[in-house]
Order: sequence, then structure tokens, then C-alpha cells
Amino acid sequence: MIGSVFFIFNRLVEIVFLIPIIGMLAYFVNGYLKANLLTPPYILVLFIVSVIAVFWAIDTLIRFSTTKRSAIFVAFMDLLFVGAFIAAVYELRFITNANCASWHGGSVWISLGPFGSYGQSTNNPLSLDVNKTCAMLKACFALGIMETIFFFWTALLALFLYHSHRPVVKETIVRRRSHSSRRGHGSGSHSRHRSSSRSRPAPYVV
Repeated sequence: MIGSVFFIFNRLVEIVFLIPIIGMLAYFVNGYLKANLLTPPYILVLFIVSVIAVFWAIDTLIRFSTTKRSAIFVAFMDLLFVGAFIAAVYELRFITNANCASWHGGSVWISLGPFGSYGQSTNNPLSLDVNKTCAMLKACFALGIMETIFFFWTALLALFLYHSHRPVVKETIVRRRSHSSRRGHGSGSHSRHRSSSRSRPAPYVV
């Protein structure tokens, strides 16, 4: 019971923190699409992982009874998301030490496209507030790290649910087997009693 409550609570926390990641990165993806440019991996990877992760988190909440029965698979999938978030955060590592109060794009100035050098050359309004771009990327980076921790924690909770659910199944199987054995033993004794009564010779009457 306690494991289920913790699992549901952590799933809700994951969803709450995934929504701002998706919203901010969708802002960047939309800017690249309108400028007809390819979205760089450090934005696209985290965006795709977050979208898939939020659908997975919602699905495991809605079908929680199924989640408990297949908890080992849920734990495996959550560990895959841990790896995916680590890869996505690694792509954004350049923003770690960036000073968003006076940011100049650094090594990704060209790849920022409409938010960077290309935007300045084409007078795109998205390139006017570079500090905002830095702050949003840094926020996504921090939230991505948090999601890595959250999904690792729910993977452990899913393993706990799996181990707590297994004894119930085993006990049910044992009870069914013992009940069937007692029933078989009872029917065998009754049949032996009937056969012995039939084989008993009738009394001799004079």
C-alpha cells in the first residue's frame, strides 16, 4: 500500500516537471520550423524523450492495476528513460556554466539558428533576447537532471511493488493446491470406503 502511494505520487511529480520541459522546448522547435532549419540535437533529443516519457507516465498511472502486475517491465522501462534523460542532459552540458545575465551564445551561437546568428542576420525577433534563450535552456537542463532522478526512483519503487506483489500470488497458488489435494484425498477415502463395503461378504442366513 505504501509503495503504491509513493509510486503514484512520484509519477505525478514526473508529469508536473515534464510539462514545462515540453513547453519550453516546443517554443524552440517551433522557431526552427518557422525558419525552415533543422533543430539541433541538444534541443530535439530532450524534447522527444520528454514527450514519450510524459505519455508513459500518464499511461502507467491510468492503468495502475496493470502496472502492479507487470512492475518488473515498468522498472525496466523507467531505467531506459533514465539512460535517455542522461543522454539528453549530456547534449545540453554546454549551458551548465553559462551566465544568463550576459550570454553571447558561446560555442552554439551558430547552431542556435533563429535564436542566434541566423536570426540576427535575418532580423528575426527570436534573436533579440539571447538571455531568455539561455535561461530557458538552463531550466530545461536542470529539469532534465531532476527527471533522471525521478525516473530512477520510480524504477526502484516498481521493483518494490513487484516483490511485494509476488508473495500474494504464491500464497494463492499454494492455497489452491492444498485445497485440491484435500479434496482429492477426501474423494479417494470415500471411494475406498465404498469399495470395501461392496467387497464385504453378505451374512449367511439359515
